[in-house]
Amino acid sequence: MARRPEGTPALVTLTRSGIEHTVHAYEHDPRTASYGLEAAEALGVDPDQVFKTLLADLDGEQVVGIVPVTGSLDLKALATALGGKKAHMADPQRAQRATGYVLGGISPLGQKTRHRTVIDETAELWDTVFVSAGRRGLDVEVSPADLVSALDATVAPVAR
Repeated sequence: MARRPEGTPALVTLTRSGIEHTVHAYEHDPRTASYGLEAAEALGVDPDQVFKTLLADLDGEQVVGIVPVTGSLDLKALATALGGKKAHMADPQRAQRATGYVLGGISPLGQKTRHRTVIDETAELWDTVFVSAGRRGLDVEVSPADLVSALDATVAPVAR
């Protein structure tokens, strides 16, 4: 009998998809104000290479925006990229329920419900990018092309 992949739903998704990835664990400080900047510092990588996953409500539909941790999500650009009218940030509790992850550990991969996703175009400037692997203190490094493929994502300028 085949062995089931282990790890968070994000890591299971990558493993089942056959996508090459590297898992990076670090000591999470619960007092941190910025999970993404903490990850970049702990992993010794450029903060522009570390991306955060944010949920937004777009015309009544939950969608995902993935942007560098050094910036913020441009909601108007997100709406435009997905052909919508108006977007606003999702309620944090609703985001946790929809993804199955806790804030600071929301991964774009392996969410409870698949959402339309937009990745900021700056991801393509890197050979690899880092996103949450599904819990605080755990990131996964993956090529931007593989991340786009795994998420069936759109690439567009959605960061400010």
